[in-house]
Amino acid sequence: MSDSPPLSHLEEDGGSRMVNVGAKPITFRTAEAEAIVRYPVEAFHKVLAGEIPKGGIVEPARVAGILAAKRTAELIPMCHGLSLDWVQIIIEPLPNHEPGLSVRCTASLEGRTGVEMEAMMGATMAALTLYDMTKALDKRIQIEKVRLLKKTGGKSGTWKAQ
Repeated sequence: MSDSPPLSHLEEDGGSRMVNVGAKPITFRTAEAEAIVRYPVEAFHKVLAGEIPKGGIVEPARVAGILAAKRTAELIPMCHGLSLDWVQIIIEPLPNHEPGLSVRCTASLEGRTGVEMEAMMGATMAALTLYDMTKALDKRIQIEKVRLLKKTGGKSGTWKAQ
């Protein structure tokens, strides 16, 4: 028998449901997520030099990430439609001269449920857009390690990734 709590999106018979958050208090909530886009070295040098067949890559990726965060509930069935107060996408080279880009999405709102899925959706869609904008350079580009970095607010409070 497991000590973990039951999943809130499942009925006792195993059917799915949307959680009723109507009675939960409104609190300030944030979430930050990251996706990594790894490039073969030669392709990454072209990315840094701006030698991309489709032109600039950062702004289309940033806009795609923001739009995706705002539309998360349209794609993930049990997510609540949230009125986000703020979404930010930061795209920067990986540390230590690794050939790749870090895509971080931070989202916040005052509401009854968290914004983790919105942050993860924003980071993922921005990463997918970077892939789309650069795939002509090399098909070995990889999107990896989509993960939640931090969340605040709500009953569970603050959580940070190791």
